[in-house]
Amino acid sequence: MKAVAATKGDPAPSERGSIIIIVMVTLLFAAAALVAFLDKASDDLLVEARSAENARLRPDAYSALEVTLAVLEDFREAGSGLHHPNEGWGDPLDWAGWAPTDGYTVDVAFLDESGKLPLLHTNEATLLLLFEGWGMDQNDAQKLVDELLSWQRESYTPVTALNPDYGQSTFPYAAPLRGLRSYSELAAIDGARDTFYTNGRPNDLYWRFYNDVSIFNYREPNINGANADVLGAEGQFTEQQDSQIAKRLSGTLATATLVHPWFSSATDLATAFSSEVGNPRAFGYTVSALRILITVHDKDSQFRLSAVVSSDAGGATTVQTTAADVKANNTASGTGESVTNNNVSNQAQTTTTPSPSQNAAAASSNIKYPFRILELVENDAIPEPPAPPSVAADGTLPLDASPMLTNAFAPYSPLPMTIP
Repeated sequence: MKAVAATKGDPAPSERGSIIIIVMVTLLFAAAALVAFLDKASDDLLVEARSAENARLRPDAYSALEVTLAVLEDFREAGSGLHHPNEGWGDPLDWAGWAPTDGYTVDVAFLDESGKLPLLHTNEATLLLLFEGWGMDQNDAQKLVDELLSWQRESYTPVTALNPDYGQSTFPYAAPLRGLRSYSELAAIDGARDTFYTNGRPNDLYWRFYNDVSIFNYREPNINGANADVLGAEGQFTEQQDSQIAKRLSGTLATATLVHPWFSSATDLATAFSSEVGNPRAFGYTVSALRILITVHDKDSQFRLSAVVSSDAGGATTVQTTAADVKANNTASGTGESVTNNNVSNQAQTTTTPSPSQNAAAASSNIKYPFRILELVENDAIPEPPAPPSVAADGTLPLDASPMLTNAFAPYSPLPMTIP
């Protein structure tokens, strides 16, 4: 057969191969761009879906929080303060007869934040006992106490030699000389960061500190919410006394004088002891700061809300003093000058008749909300708790488990914590 001659204008075989390669490369880049676009679009869709899911479940979470606070206020007024969920407020939604949106379920859990040692007011000796109770030797425990208190208190004189290099950091800083405002602040304290962090991640001792020590401002821990570490450091109780306290709070203490399964006074506490060992007067008996965890479920979706609240009258507060305030107060105390900001004009103010909207605003400002919100976080910002401790055959929790524990939160246990 005769070969067909190439017509004029047809590309040569080598040219055709080049065109095919160019087309394939173009398709390859287009496919890569399409995959990248789909990945980004998928992430964007997940974010939007998460936001939509939160928006759908959030109203029930905040409604449940308001109902819970209303129930707590009823019990607080009736009992001259909150002591322990055994008073009857352990299931507030059932007590109030409140139900969420059809198809949703809502769980409420509590943790007595004021059952921890208040770091702002805990002295050196108590912290030393706490850290030694963890198994630290005395020198290491004293060094850790010095590091923490030197960070917070200008007047504190460390026992051990400290040489912080805050000024040599990539971003220089100085000790703020005020209480911790978050647990993550531990990562900024020389020495303490090596104790509480391993490879830049919070370790077991960090979470033990998290469960034993509070960063909120109140005077004394509530014994009804204290764990074994706090009882040993603050109360210096024996193991037998710890056991008696746990039995009383679990309702398993057999005594003819048992009135209720919680403690309401130092005299009441003494009835659980077989000896006078310890310091029962180092504790309070009402809740100063209560963590409320609300979880709304809708099939596989959930929304979590965590709030720490205190009574508006005499309850815990957040740490608000700054280093500048400390210096101002020190200066004022030495000179007798007031540190109050007096920028208000002394000129006479013009008197006018308030409008209806101003009257309404004034009336609403006079409504006394019974609780102060100390912390309010949602979803991923909430520390993820470990699995709850195992329950004994008699239905009681182990001694290291907080008597306030219901459903969600667990105090320190030897198991690794998985809180991010």
